[in-house]
Amino acid sequence: MASGEQALKVSSSAARPARERFMGLEWLRFGLGVFIIWFHTLHVYKPMRFWTHYVTDLGFFATSTFFVLSGFLLSHVYLDRRQDHAMREPARSFWVKRFSNLYPIHIGSLILAVLVIQIVAWMAITPADAARTARFVAYDINRPELFAGEMRHLMGNAELLINLGLNLVMLQAWNPFYLTFNPPAWSISVLFFFYLWFPWIGPALLRLAHHGRALAITCAIYIVPALVVIAISNFDTPETGILHRNPIIRFPEFVAGILLYAIYARRRDINRHAGRAASWGLFALVVVSFALGQWFLTFGSAFYYLLHDGLLLPACLATVYLAARAPAAASDRVNTWAVKLGGAALPMFALHIPLFTLYTRLEKIARGEPMLCVTGQFRACMQAASDITLSFWAYPIFLVATIAFCIVFQERFVRGVRRVIEPPLLRWLVGDKRG
Repeated sequence: MASGEQALKVSSSAARPARERFMGLEWLRFGLGVFIIWFHTLHVYKPMRFWTHYVTDLGFFATSTFFVLSGFLLSHVYLDRRQDHAMREPARSFWVKRFSNLYPIHIGSLILAVLVIQIVAWMAITPADAARTARFVAYDINRPELFAGEMRHLMGNAELLINLGLNLVMLQAWNPFYLTFNPPAWSISVLFFFYLWFPWIGPALLRLAHHGRALAITCAIYIVPALVVIAISNFDTPETGILHRNPIIRFPEFVAGILLYAIYARRRDINRHAGRAASWGLFALVVVSFALGQWFLTFGSAFYYLLHDGLLLPACLATVYLAARAPAAASDRVNTWAVKLGGAALPMFALHIPLFTLYTRLEKIARGEPMLCVTGQFRACMQAASDITLSFWAYPIFLVATIAFCIVFQERFVRGVRRVIEPPLLRWLVGDKRG
């Protein structure tokens, strides 16, 4: 996704004297990052599941909205309406810059995930932790009835090398059977696929005469694979993984984001944005979609597929549109923090699982007998930690620490690596001597 800072920098270019500053989208990006963290972590606190499941059951909404938002922002930043919606820079330059922003996040999260797996196994707080290995994966199966251990799989040497190679070149989303190493990083793989197609698909979509009609067709197309899977499969593997993360299957969300921007820009140019009543209507659409989604989930796997791949797309679009219409704050400090927090969103998506895994073990040690570790009684310290139940009231510590870590990770590690790899790639692939 194009960074908030980049959107702000382009605002001073000659393409448009005063480009819109989508501060609402920065806050939305940050909110989606928090939502995905809740989605993957709150279920650990079993005593709280009686209400946390209302937060986490539809957590995949965050990733879908993120993909829509990506298409919207890229169109805003990179397509020039004065030049018939052509790209503002060559495709190769665009690819290099997007790769240079994504790859440090991906490779940094991959290294962290593998390190955390090794640390947890070394700590061996529980027998399950002691057996932890990067070879362990879980098959994607969405059947309500499972045989004992059916989803568990231990990768052999060949599988390990193949999946490591897929991760190193950001192709891991194409494995439909299981997620490896750092499961949430599949979204980075999908985003990079979107970026590869954007220089062609973006201008073509914005040049269409009827964007609303194209958006309706896109929403209809998106739900077709889920309907096919429901009709002919047993909610098994690999179809579950294909619907979950195959870049082609998820492509309509990105396309919908581009078309949404086209509609937004056209209405902006004729000063016909949605009024207060329409905005409340869109907000009601989001609320009703979530309420119905919770209800639909009670009917089983088929409705999960439909919600995941299609039924919630209109709510995603409404969310992005409403956030785009939100005005910037009067305070420059608040807007600066919006950009900072929005920029940390993708690291939050990529890093939260290894960070939560490490945090939960450290919490157990801290609330057990930590002085045993200080005095060298390591095994006794780990044994004391194994008896500790995680405290939900300590969860805000993890959340705040993760957000802070991701801000620093984005501003120091990602930008630092990008400064190293982007100039030579621009010289090699684009011929940009300034790089």
